[in-house]
Amino acid sequence: MKEIISRAKEIIAETVENRRFFHTTAEVGLDMPKAQEFVINKLKEYGLKPEKCGHGVTAVLGNGSPVLLLRADMDALPMKEMSGEEFACTNGHAHACGHDFHAAMLLSAAKILKEREPELNGTVKFMFQPAEETFEGSRDMVENGILENPHVDAALAFHVAPGKVKPGLFMYNSGKVMMNSVDGFRIDIKGKGGHGAYPNLSVDPLHIATKIFMALESLIAREANPEKTCVLTIGQIHGGNAANIIPDSAFMEGTLRTNDKDEREKLVRRITEISTGISSLCGGTAEVTKLSDVPPLICNEELTEKMAGYMNELEMFKPVQDMRANASEDFAVIAEKVPSVFMYLSAGFDDERGNFSAHNPRVLFNEDVLPLGTASLVYCAVRWLQDYRK
Repeated sequence: MKEIISRAKEIIAETVENRRFFHTTAEVGLDMPKAQEFVINKLKEYGLKPEKCGHGVTAVLGNGSPVLLLRADMDALPMKEMSGEEFACTNGHAHACGHDFHAAMLLSAAKILKEREPELNGTVKFMFQPAEETFEGSRDMVENGILENPHVDAALAFHVAPGKVKPGLFMYNSGKVMMNSVDGFRIDIKGKGGHGAYPNLSVDPLHIATKIFMALESLIAREANPEKTCVLTIGQIHGGNAANIIPDSAFMEGTLRTNDKDEREKLVRRITEISTGISSLCGGTAEVTKLSDVPPLICNEELTEKMAGYMNELEMFKPVQDMRANASEDFAVIAEKVPSVFMYLSAGFDDERGNFSAHNPRVLFNEDVLPLGTASLVYCAVRWLQDYRK
């Protein structure tokens, strides 16, 4: 254990350098050629044989059963960074959720595990994933075989958390809903364009969009079960390009998040019914398209308690149980198929640097968490493979 912690601290400069590469060259969505090439080259440098898996990267070390999957996402957000960091990204994207940390920690974990490969009582499989923010990456890699050849028996992932708490906490949830489902949707509204002075001769799609918006707000207020978590957000509405023209069409996009299967099914159905019904009443049409479909994140209870035990053995953290978040995480796609554990690591500051939360363009993350996360990935993998054999 001490050797693993010591080694993670020894290579901290490299871990920081890797983190800052991902940060400065932030990419979004499925297609991440710079990150993919960087990961492949680094894994080769560390002595592994990486392969592309869908739009992500995988590699395997060790031998035989069991197989533990270690996963890190790599994608950023489509927003301008305003962190003030000297290595801030300038391409219009921002690592405002900490995925650059996840990728860097997993690279360093791969390096250390390769050095200790003869000691492993099984196999470790690495998953470097794109497009978590768009909820496409996990499904893309599952469809391209990440859970097979060799077959994965269990999976582990970490997520760093900014804010007012310095590194030193790990947060987890055993067997309950840890993070909500997410159903992303787009509503395309068709009307009839015309002159702004003669709205009676047109069917205004913007007018329809506002009615749909208000009705969807009422959907949560009046139809969702108040004992369940149900959050609906419209993130964008677009239509028109001039003050005196009624456009032909408009569209809106949003997300629905819940912690309950029945509420999820009902509300997804009602989004379509409300959108098409209001459009028809106003003389237009609407088509609802699903953009994402991710279940709630529920960690395996037995595996989570084992991993939490290993984290406590490291004596680097204080545990926080029953962690819950309204946000969503596409690691849930993995957790739905194999026993899985997802944990948060505090990565904030106890001063003004901790004033901003994830997805804020000014958010800052504490690099002191990097060796802690690296050591945790390595130690949890080594210990779980030992216990599984026993």
